[in-house]
Amino acid sequence: MKTRAAAAIACVTLTAVLCAWSAGAADKPAAKTKAAKKTAAPVVQPEEVVHPPVRGGSPKAGAGPRIVLKNDEAASRASICVDGVEAFAYRYGKDLGFPRLYPIWSPSGKVMTVQEAPPYPHHQSFWFADTVQLEGQRKASFYGAIYSRVDKKDPKSPFKDQIVHAEFLPVKQLAPDQLETGMKLVWQIDQKVPVLDQEQLIRIVALGDGQYFLDIRYRVTASYGDVHFVSDAVHYAWPYVRMHPQFSVDKGGQITNSEGGINRAGTCNKEAHWVDYSNTIGGEAEGLAIFSHSQNEYPHQWLTRDYGTFGPRRSDAQSGKPFTLAKGKTMERRVGVLIHKGDVKSGRVIQHYAAYVAGKL
Repeated sequence: MKTRAAAAIACVTLTAVLCAWSAGAADKPAAKTKAAKKTAAPVVQPEEVVHPPVRGGSPKAGAGPRIVLKNDEAASRASICVDGVEAFAYRYGKDLGFPRLYPIWSPSGKVMTVQEAPPYPHHQSFWFADTVQLEGQRKASFYGAIYSRVDKKDPKSPFKDQIVHAEFLPVKQLAPDQLETGMKLVWQIDQKVPVLDQEQLIRIVALGDGQYFLDIRYRVTASYGDVHFVSDAVHYAWPYVRMHPQFSVDKGGQITNSEGGINRAGTCNKEAHWVDYSNTIGGEAEGLAIFSHSQNEYPHQWLTRDYGTFGPRRSDAQSGKPFTLAKGKTMERRVGVLIHKGDVKSGRVIQHYAAYVAGKL
């Protein structure tokens, strides 16, 4: 009898526990099922990527100066023509986060750089910027100035952080095949607070057959107080270039550096004196090479990407590591830019670099 009673009690107790558990479970909200992942919207490329612009006309050397600068103030665009056709343009409008060289034309008239290429719209042709902080002010990424609009929903809203073109320097005709121009710029935050002064000189050399060379000197001065450079090791190069996708490794192009490295795997974060980006399009091989002048601090590495971005970094002590430019001090960077026919070998990139550092180009 005692055994039967105990069993009955145990059965009742177990039933009560199960009922209570069921009631509690019913009171709890149903477990949320994982929401299905949204399909990413396709990246819409701008017209300049989908249908690369082509320059009309062919270069022909005449009897007069081979290089002519035409400045259209209303359009905020200075066109530099070599042997009768535009070689490149300097754009400096207030509607830009920073001035840039665009377009840069190949000898045959193909566009070599791209002004906007999602998913990295802040990569804008050929430019010079950084992430800095003026003593007593907030940090500002001029590299990403495009994202600093006052009203982020309005594509025409002014920029909070911007590199502003201030004035042109006098144009100098150095020789029939050489011209020098220059610009003064101001890096400013909150639309009015100056952070850095910049001056850049560009010497243009006509090489014939549509080829040309740029000798560019960048100079930034901490005129308004100590300036802390706080860019990371990834998001900067001095200067920065974004090749048009049609020249990219992804489209059959090739990156080559002075040490024999090939493409991103052999050139990114590697020390070198120059890097060349070339491709054959429509049966014509052409390329753009950047030379780091021997006046720059060495050794230094390069940023390269197979999709089209590349540029020289600063010396290791100032690359991806915070440092300060004291008030009144100046920092410089000098690079050569060779726009050539052929690939890295037939375009004589090695020989042009040697001439450049020897003062013969």
